[in-house]
Amino acid sequence: MIKDIELETLINDVYEYYGFDFGSYSRASLKRRVERVIQLDGFLHFHEFLSKVRYDPEYYKRVVDEITVNVTEMFRDPAFYAVVRNEILPLLGTKPFIRLWHAGCSTGEEVYSMAIMLKEAGLLHKSLIYATDINATVLETAKKGIFPLRMMKEYSENYRTAGGKEDFSSYYIANYGIAKFDEELATKMVFSQHNLVSDNSFNEFDLILCRNVLIYFDNDLQKRVINLFDESLAVLGFLALGTKETLKYSIDSNKYKQLDKEKIWRKIK
Repeated sequence: MIKDIELETLINDVYEYYGFDFGSYSRASLKRRVERVIQLDGFLHFHEFLSKVRYDPEYYKRVVDEITVNVTEMFRDPAFYAVVRNEILPLLGTKPFIRLWHAGCSTGEEVYSMAIMLKEAGLLHKSLIYATDINATVLETAKKGIFPLRMMKEYSENYRTAGGKEDFSSYYIANYGIAKFDEELATKMVFSQHNLVSDNSFNEFDLILCRNVLIYFDNDLQKRVINLFDESLAVLGFLALGTKETLKYSIDSNKYKQLDKEKIWRKIK
């Protein structure tokens, strides 16, 4: 277990040496992730780990990658995707062009899930999905559209539970233990590095998805990110958060109306 003062030293040194600010991350979550990296890499003492971070830029990048990666899967929380499929996409379909933003897209499974639903709704041709993450390594994985073949059975079940009617295997080619997804899906994706802690709005969107990312931030940073999404969301657009996340304490509640059951809000003014 690392001490609180050691964690603060790491946060300060990372900012001083590299300009990256972990200061607004939830301390409990950050501590768990740092302890995991120290254990994975076999450090017996915190000062050895800290010295490696300070003086080895490549190792620093690895630590940031390990700390910022989020767990994800295709059609994660199928009930959420069923609501998007049945209630949101028909409304977005009335627009001449649809812009979506997956903030904190990780390795891209949820981006491909959305592209599949847009294709099935006949909307992919007039859609563009911006997929961003702070972690450059996971973005490279996401761009390739290659996922472990062993996960396809679970993903197929998620897809069907979310209302999918097609043969899920028609969306990928299986080869040597990997599943390579249809490149037609990727043509409607733009992958880019974006830091929710410090970067600004870069477009106007009809649907923003940032699921299970805010839970890693403290209250002040959560408010900042929610306001960033508010600036980036068109009136009558939709914002989707994770199951333990809310708009409640971050923004004027009169601006948004929550859809029943799921953590999805519509911007009404």
